[in-house]
Amino acid sequence: MQNYAVETMPREELAAKARDLPKAPGVYLFRGKGGEVLYVGKGSVLRERVRSYFQAPRSLSAKVRRLVREAHDLEVIVTQSEADALILEDALIKKHRPRHNVRLRDDKRYPYLKVTAEPFPRVLVVRRPTDDGARYFGPYTSSRSMRRALKLAHKLFPIRTCNLPVGEKRYERPCLLYHIGRCSGPCAGLVSEADYRRYVDGAALLFEGRVDEVLARLRADMARAAEEERFEHAARLRDQVRALERIRERQAVALPDPVDLDAVGVAAAGERGYGAVLIVRGGRLIGREGFPLTLPPESTPEEALAEFLDQYYTRTMAVPQEVLVPFPVPELEALLTYLSRRRGAKVHGGVPRSAERRALVDMAGRNATFGLRERERDEGLPAEEDALDALAEALGLAVRPWRIEAFDISNLKGQEATGSMVVFVGGRPRRDAYRRFRVRIAGRPDDYAMMAEVLRRRLRHALAELADPSVAQGKFSDLPDLILVDGGKGQLGVALNALAEVELSGIEVAALAKREERVFLPDRAEPVRLPSDSEALKLLQRIRDEAHRFAVEYHRHLRGRRTLASLLDEVEGIGPKRRQLLLTRFGSLDGLRKASLEELLSVPGLPRAAAERLYKALHA
Repeated sequence: MQNYAVETMPREELAAKARDLPKAPGVYLFRGKGGEVLYVGKGSVLRERVRSYFQAPRSLSAKVRRLVREAHDLEVIVTQSEADALILEDALIKKHRPRHNVRLRDDKRYPYLKVTAEPFPRVLVVRRPTDDGARYFGPYTSSRSMRRALKLAHKLFPIRTCNLPVGEKRYERPCLLYHIGRCSGPCAGLVSEADYRRYVDGAALLFEGRVDEVLARLRADMARAAEEERFEHAARLRDQVRALERIRERQAVALPDPVDLDAVGVAAAGERGYGAVLIVRGGRLIGREGFPLTLPPESTPEEALAEFLDQYYTRTMAVPQEVLVPFPVPELEALLTYLSRRRGAKVHGGVPRSAERRALVDMAGRNATFGLRERERDEGLPAEEDALDALAEALGLAVRPWRIEAFDISNLKGQEATGSMVVFVGGRPRRDAYRRFRVRIAGRPDDYAMMAEVLRRRLRHALAELADPSVAQGKFSDLPDLILVDGGKGQLGVALNALAEVELSGIEVAALAKREERVFLPDRAEPVRLPSDSEALKLLQRIRDEAHRFAVEYHRHLRGRRTLASLLDEVEGIGPKRRQLLLTRFGSLDGLRKASLEELLSVPGLPRAAAERLYKALHA
């Protein structure tokens, strides 16, 4: 790789320099008066590509004319191949964010699914792929579609979710997820590495959209199980096959031949744009990805498409057999060469000729136009989801914490102790999933013991529901990605012990201390201190404060009922039955005090004399 740079020079000198550039692939950078990078581009032949910027102005687009007027410096980097130039161009655009380049907006937000390179792999949600030997799928612009794919994979294939060092150490027995069919028990040596790999390969095919291949594997496994008279296993596989067949029926047949292709469309309006990719696998339309774009002023759709293709295909993990575009694109052959190298087979592309393929490209264009229109009222992913990504990165979580459950305890000298569970899904409160617990521990107050009781009860409810096939959707069957407790190291230890007691793994745990807002995490000697303006910290505080409010509210309610019951016991003529009627009718001491004598008399079975005595006691 070789750099060529020039000092500030007028347009004529830049044009002369372009004529002397090497006839080699590489990347070029136009710089402004202050040295800032205005534009990054690539060329399979640098001399020809850069010289094209200095043709007669009337033959250039408005965007290029503006760029050339502002350019003062030129720098080129020669690479070994066109594919290397493509990768370097994308890296430099990410680094410099030039204002004359089309850019995928906030691409760091889009998650990937990662199949780890461990002996017994896990499937994780990560923000960016790295060169670590793992397999990656994505990026997913729709969190919902990603979660749906992940949930289906775990339903069909018993892949572990824990972070235990499986393969390095043998455990005596598996956790309860094995007993309810959610894990194959590699930690206890209950599945061979080869069989486990089959499960992982099946999940990978599912992430690639190859439902037909998954079905073929499951049917073969079902036939083998039946031959070996493992009928219960065969029945479970039959149910999985039926579930996948229903999914396959919902996937529209896009082409008569079982080809893998992407149909790409773009829409542009001013400095806003949108790129859409329709994903066809095995001839079936399996999904769509959409990306908001930031465009330089006066960009054409052709310019937007060319740069979107380069940036999208250096990020996506899936390489199809064909890439269909709505109009000719400069340097498309360089992109196809790069994709062919990644795929290990020839990748074709261009403007389609057949009616079926043209229809797909037209559909991609309509999707891009619709996406651009929708962007006017919904700027990318919600801020709450941004905070989730920031939280996962700041705390080093193995998963994106889509469902967070926070727990808190409220009591007064051990009396009427209550526990709260609040649930945030996608960074937003899910109030219908909130739960309250009356703590059963009596005697002197012990916040650790009370928290342990609440956590154990919550987790045991979940496992009981998951183990009972008659419970289709229980109150506790959705397990959290992250458990948040109010407190420090002690409360963190309580939460970890509760998970260990019920033999449940794969759930992240954190504790947030109130005074200094420090986050305590397992296996870390020092707490994490998040910046006060961090969106991740603000989300944790909002969840923790909501759990505290919910616990205190319930505690006050119970304390009020207890005070009311004590007062009613002192009024002559009011026994247990009448007391219950009054509690049911008015609910609290405040409710009774606000009641008129006529309202008290309206309670069935309450004599006038008793009502009058109660009224006087309430207003004494």
